[in-house]
Amino acid sequence: MLGGIYSSLLPSPSAKTLAIASVASLLCILSYLLGAHRFSFSPPSPFSSTRLPCPNPPPVYTPSSSASLEFLPRHSAADAIPLPADSLSAIPFCSTNFTHYCPCQDPNRERLVRHFSRLERHCPSPADRPSRCRVPHPHGYRAPVPWPDSRRSVWFANVPFKTLTVAKADQNWVRIEGDKLVFPGGGTSFPHGVEWYVGKISKVVPLRTGEVRTVLDIGCGVASFGNHLLDYNVLTMSVAPRDVHEAQVQFALERGLPAMLGVLGIFRLPYPSRSFDMVHCARCLIKWASREGLYLLEIDRILRPGGYWVLSGPPINWKKMYKGWERTAEDLEAEQIAIEDLAKRLCWKKIAEKAPIAVWRKPKNHIHCAVKLKLAKSLGFCEKSDPDTAWYDRMQVCLTRLPMVEEIHDTAGGALAKWPKRLNVVPPRISNNRIKGVSTETFHADGQIWNKRVLHYRNYFNLGLAVKYRNIMDMNAGLGGFAAALGKYPVWVLNVVPVHASIRTLDVIYERGLIGTYMDWCEAFSTYPRTYDLIHANGIFSIYMDKCEMIDILLEMDRILRPEGAVIIRDHVDIIVKAKNEAERLGWQCRMVHGEGGPFHEEKLLIVDNSIKVNATRS
Repeated sequence: MLGGIYSSLLPSPSAKTLAIASVASLLCILSYLLGAHRFSFSPPSPFSSTRLPCPNPPPVYTPSSSASLEFLPRHSAADAIPLPADSLSAIPFCSTNFTHYCPCQDPNRERLVRHFSRLERHCPSPADRPSRCRVPHPHGYRAPVPWPDSRRSVWFANVPFKTLTVAKADQNWVRIEGDKLVFPGGGTSFPHGVEWYVGKISKVVPLRTGEVRTVLDIGCGVASFGNHLLDYNVLTMSVAPRDVHEAQVQFALERGLPAMLGVLGIFRLPYPSRSFDMVHCARCLIKWASREGLYLLEIDRILRPGGYWVLSGPPINWKKMYKGWERTAEDLEAEQIAIEDLAKRLCWKKIAEKAPIAVWRKPKNHIHCAVKLKLAKSLGFCEKSDPDTAWYDRMQVCLTRLPMVEEIHDTAGGALAKWPKRLNVVPPRISNNRIKGVSTETFHADGQIWNKRVLHYRNYFNLGLAVKYRNIMDMNAGLGGFAAALGKYPVWVLNVVPVHASIRTLDVIYERGLIGTYMDWCEAFSTYPRTYDLIHANGIFSIYMDKCEMIDILLEMDRILRPEGAVIIRDHVDIIVKAKNEAERLGWQCRMVHGEGGPFHEEKLLIVDNSIKVNATRS
């Protein structure tokens, strides 16, 4: 009875009203489904470390001993990442002639190009690449000598090359003692030892004050110079080509010292402008005044305002050394005059020449230099090129213009704090708003995020264990937060900024007193096999999802990773699922785990630790 009364009071809906209600309901359902799908496949930003924390972040997830994720991919986006037909097949080892394979520094391709660029990168096209295979390690390979003992000696079986032990026997570069290679600290330009040599430089260049932190050593030999600078808290990027001095960069990396294959040819070195506090050349035999001064102009580009250029060997001290160098006094004198003239046109000031060493200093700004160049009309400023791009960008015969300043004593681009304060002070490029989308607040938040992440990594790796980890690579370094968070450990980090990253940050990394390089991960890296103990890959596969195949990037990681090395891959869960499948084809010991965000966060980690499989790889 009551039901009849109430129903009689309600209006009878028309057909039009029912149609509107049905459409509205359908739109709500579609909106919900689209939102759920977007949430299930939202790959992390290529620069994910810039995310600001939520006002009320969830508690940090602490994994238990059974933190591995054992589940099938039940995410709609997993179906959007097709697995190749051979995804379950193991990748075989290459033949033994690939043991020391460097794809982009292949001597066979070097012979096909002009002389001044033949030692630069020459990567094979996809059609010319060999079949997918893993680079084997040499017979008798063993775990590297732990740091810091590796500064003095390494296992000969790991870098089985004798050329330098013979060619430089009288100069104490390296010698064989039993089953080890020993590095006595000698060199062509420092016959009295590297300690004596660096001591001479320190009387002119302030190596002890923290003003000089990043150094580029061109033609580095076995990196004994960079090795000794560590005693001054100076971090050196040692660079040399793969030439007749066989495997010198590989020796450096085996010792636990930063080094890359590189040479001055036709392309810029892969570093942004104003990167290094000092650039050093000890008998690197570069014709600095040739090609209209192109090579010295490149040094000027990467040298920081107020930075130092140190030159030893020919033509410096030619009056005493010309007979030993088997060159005429007239020839060497003309070469030095040409260098002196070029340095003046760059507005550098020569501050010392003592015995084998000459030192110039770059001006802090270009106020006076601009007037001088306008009057001389012999060398102009670069106007069309970005000074910070350096990936297959050609060097140019022009002077890289420094940022404008108001006063003659101001440092162009902003003065840097001394090391170690420099590591965590806001870099000038950020405080001056030169990095789009990165603010002072973003920088500090990034540091907090990476401190938490590295703390989380300690659940899986003892990062302070120098026996296992010394050489570390960060494949997508962002602002360098990962390297900064590792600052208290006995490690060094090569901070790589992909050329496809949404934000270019390598210049900020150098302003923090760290080192790094640009890179396209669809190509091979400029290093020898087996040179890194740990590789960190943050969002790298999200960046390259549509650019090249995941297995090829993993194979390159496998090439440069030491046989007992470790890998940390962090990415969206659906990408991690595929990465795990592909990594297992390489025989990697890996497991999926939650990140510091806990089980409900879409970002997961793939932890690879090959040290549990010590002797199972091919010898």
